[in-house]
Amino acid sequence: MSALWDQDPDEFWTREGRARVDWFTPFHTLREWDPPYAKWYLGGRLNACYNCVDRHVEAGHGERVAYHWEGEPVGDRLALTYAELQRRVVRFTNTLKKLGVGRGTNVAIYLGMVPELPIAMLACARLGAPHTVVFGGFSADALASRIDDMGCQVLVTQDEAWRRGRTVPLKAVADKAMAAAPGVRRCVVVRRTDGPVSMTPGRDVWYHEASAHVDEDPANCPCEPLDAEALLFLMYTSGTTAKPKGIVHTTAGYLVGVATTHRYVFDLQPDTVYWCAADIGWITGHSYIVYGPLCNGVTSVLYEGTPDFPDRDRWWDIVERHGVTVLYTAPTAIRTHMKWGPEFAARHDLSSIRLLGSVGEPINPEAWSWYRTHIGAGRAPVVDTWWQTETGMIMISPLPGSGTLKPGSVGRPFVGVEAATLDSQGRPVANGQLVLDRPWPAMLRGIHGDPQRYVDTYWSKYPGHYLTGDGARIDEDGDFWLLGRLDDVMNVSGHRISTIEVESALVDDRSVAEAAVCARPDPRTGQAIVAYVTLKGGREGSPDAVDELRQHVADKIGKLAVPANIVFTPELPKTRSGKIMRRLLRDIASEGSLGDTTTLADPSVVEEIRARAAASVDG
Repeated sequence: MSALWDQDPDEFWTREGRARVDWFTPFHTLREWDPPYAKWYLGGRLNACYNCVDRHVEAGHGERVAYHWEGEPVGDRLALTYAELQRRVVRFTNTLKKLGVGRGTNVAIYLGMVPELPIAMLACARLGAPHTVVFGGFSADALASRIDDMGCQVLVTQDEAWRRGRTVPLKAVADKAMAAAPGVRRCVVVRRTDGPVSMTPGRDVWYHEASAHVDEDPANCPCEPLDAEALLFLMYTSGTTAKPKGIVHTTAGYLVGVATTHRYVFDLQPDTVYWCAADIGWITGHSYIVYGPLCNGVTSVLYEGTPDFPDRDRWWDIVERHGVTVLYTAPTAIRTHMKWGPEFAARHDLSSIRLLGSVGEPINPEAWSWYRTHIGAGRAPVVDTWWQTETGMIMISPLPGSGTLKPGSVGRPFVGVEAATLDSQGRPVANGQLVLDRPWPAMLRGIHGDPQRYVDTYWSKYPGHYLTGDGARIDEDGDFWLLGRLDDVMNVSGHRISTIEVESALVDDRSVAEAAVCARPDPRTGQAIVAYVTLKGGREGSPDAVDELRQHVADKIGKLAVPANIVFTPELPKTRSGKIMRRLLRDIASEGSLGDTTTLADPSVVEEIRARAAASVDG
């Protein structure tokens, strides 16, 4: 595996472009690079749906399970083979055709983690209809803004979604969004809970009714041959302004990039049962639940619910029952399981796991070690991956068998990825701003409708270099250590301190389950550090615990990094995908307006934290 790094990048990506996907028309040119714009696999024509579904059935693998789907209600299960997936995708495709969807029709998808979500994405890809998937936890305003920006004419949603045993009214939210986005002419509603919904005649149709008599024969619904650079989807991500950025991802380079990295980073084997425990509404789900795994023809797990319903061992029950061999999840989820304790995992046989992955944010060494020890039995390697919505694919990661794994390090750049760390003057340093120096196949092709913002955001600070927005350091072995977002760097008395560094020091203490750190204005030091801490076992904090944690941070980093305030809280504010909303913590610390909290799994947590913060004592 280590020989992978020694290959010529152009030869590697040429070979992978031929090996990972099937082409209707072969490409003749690997790449054109006119900074900051790239094109890959020029001259080629292909279809993402064909590569993810049809070709596997044609090759005789139709009875292989594509998804073991687990609904949140216990016992609600489906083993979806590639042949059945093909039939369902064709049915969805022909239903969309009946509603006027064709090549170039923009479609918004607002669904929970039900099988119809990847099916709808693949149906759009089959037709050449670009899609944008909006996470099912987003508000009506967030959904409307994305529909409007992309110019979507069709919306796919569902009646309700399950969430910890309760229902979430997605169609009701979609109705509010469509009232603010009148460009939507048809709304397809998937039935999930049989909950009451309002249907607007002439616009809204039930999917089960509209699809009742459509043709399911793939021979009568061929995949559209699309140019290599045809738009596959937009993925909206937050930016420094109120308007989200519509990140443009095209077909060939994206598909080759995610399939290739999925194959090597997760060391795919014939018996792989792979589970990426993310939500398809984010880029991780697009790349490593849908397009990458299906393109590689593997068996995956798709789970609708939360890790703690009906009990905190739900994940481990799923791992045991399906014999999961590869688990890929976020450090936030790992730390949540740490907080609950290892006894829930110990109830189940996890011996099938041979590889663990981490994604979404830097993983602190203690969480890495806990993950390996309690989930990987001390033998499964942990590959911590770094990439972004904009990069489309994994960019930096250890490879299994490539050398000694370092807890907390993301290893080295993938083949053909050139990364560096620069200071504010653009000079190479060991600890600085992470940039990428070379185009890669799955890279974003721009920001939808705003080329100047694309240049200003990613390419203007260091001309010729893509600015990631993250800080990193490179150790003496050439391994990378991510330090978090550049805007997550605090300036205390003129000293720049990374939030992730302080968080890692806090979680290193045996009593701490989770920690989130931010800065508040301070008249003496410029900024002061505020730490929000959850203790293991649901224990309450005390003045002695504050003193002990401050001393622990001083011992680990130095007195400059000691938090001025430590706020003990039973929960941190998290989105429904498990990400900590540090913006809210900064607002609480600065006594500012909290803004929108609709994406939180439990909005009531914020008020409790605010009350506890008001009662905390400065150090």
